[in-house]
Amino acid sequence: MSKKMRSNILLLITAVIWGSAFVAQKAGASLEPFTYNGIRMFIGGLVLIPVIYVFKALSKDKEEAPKTEAELAAERKTLIVGGISCGVVLCIASTLQQFGLYFETSAGKAGFITSLYIVIVPVLGLFLRQKVKPIVWGCIVMGAFGFYLLTMAGKGEGFTIHTGELFVLICAVAFSCHILVVDHFSPKCDGIKLSCIQFLTAGIIGITCMFIFETPILADILDCWLPILYCGVISSGVAYTCQVLGQKDAEPAAASLILSLESVFSVLFGALILGERLTLLEGLGCIVIFIAVIIPQLPSKEERLQAK
Repeated sequence: MSKKMRSNILLLITAVIWGSAFVAQKAGASLEPFTYNGIRMFIGGLVLIPVIYVFKALSKDKEEAPKTEAELAAERKTLIVGGISCGVVLCIASTLQQFGLYFETSAGKAGFITSLYIVIVPVLGLFLRQKVKPIVWGCIVMGAFGFYLLTMAGKGEGFTIHTGELFVLICAVAFSCHILVVDHFSPKCDGIKLSCIQFLTAGIIGITCMFIFETPILADILDCWLPILYCGVISSGVAYTCQVLGQKDAEPAAASLILSLESVFSVLFGALILGERLTLLEGLGCIVIFIAVIIPQLPSKEERLQAK
């Protein structure tokens, strides 16, 4: 099997796991949001600790230029600051998403609404003086129309949006901010260590908020052990490792396209496991959002010529 094919398979596994994780989050919505999110994030951080040592052992044979104490100290500082910064934003984004599921948003809808971060990121990038492709603006309008079809059209309630759907939409904006923060720190740090710290940070904040704002009941937490472990171990530890390994030899555009299938799998698993069903307009909304998400990731004519 070629490296490219192996990478694509690993990325597809990542998309499948992340899509199915919406079902686990929905199943865990019987718990209050901070309780569920804090515990599963903290577990996700713990799971990545052995992964760090595995990757360290695998990279022992690679020759690296020796670094001074000052350089190592600067790297550690960047790693800690970056991990905490990413963790704070991740905590906000994932908690908003969990609140959306808590307020009865289906797993499939949550997956597609969350995927709007792909067209939101370039807009937020304007504040960082990043260029935006003209086609992205059209995709933003298309994504907004798809969101309307998915959440508001045909409900007989006028121009309204449900509480859970609003939380997930805000979560898409928060995940866009998270991507920009990760994009800033990831080139300067070890990716898995950065992710481990961010998960532990998000978990600690979530658990702290759990004790302050909620009433955690041990029996209820134990009843949800499977969705908590699935999101903590499989979605965080396994999927993140697959993503890191997969993106190593994959083309960026292809990787983005494969990972965006997460939203499709969220609907499939929601239907297969939770028995969720979409109306014709909701299904059309999913298709419109998916097209809006895919188009910005396709290479431009100039990029295709450069690739040749």
